[in-house]
Amino acid sequence: MPKAKKIDFEASLGQLEQLVDQMEDGELSLEDSLKAFEQGVKLTRECQQALKEAEQKVQLLIEQNGELVATPFTEAEDEE
Repeated sequence: MPKAKKIDFEASLGQLEQLVDQMEDGELSLEDSLKAFEQGVKLTRECQQALKEAEQKVQLLIEQNGELVATPFTEAEDEE
């Protein structure tokens, strides 16, 4: 299974905010609004996936000898 490309969370969130602003302005045609909505859904899903992966990494923190140690997250672990 090919690895999904990593997204820049902050950049994607910024793009999403711009799309929302454009749609709220009410200046887009119906067709352009639909395209912006579709792009927004795609960006939202990418951001949700990035947040899910970050949450999984945090959950993999384990305590060893009184110290927190990060255990690397791999997709193979996710598929188990």
